[in-house]
Amino acid sequence: MKERRGRDGHDGKDPKQSTADMTVFVQNLLQQMQTRFQQMSDSIVTKIDEMGGRINELEQSINDLRAEMGVESSPSPVPPTKPQLDDVKKEEGSA
Repeated sequence: MKERRGRDGHDGKDPKQSTADMTVFVQNLLQQMQTRFQQMSDSIVTKIDEMGGRINELEQSINDLRAEMGVESSPSPVPPTKPQLDDVKKEEGSA
């Protein structure tokens, strides 16, 4: 049995049906691409949010370390030195 071919050399299918099939195929392909891009976008946003949280934790750790270093590495603030009573007497006597 011979296959019927139209004038354009394609098989006996209706050209309008081929166009409709191609349209459905392209629509499905575009839908799959859109779904995939949305998944990738969601994944990227999630990773960025996680990185933001980690940066905040790191920042807090650095601030905690700075506070500890400030307390441990330097003695408690020393009040400004007041002139000793002997020093005051020397200065008064030299004037």
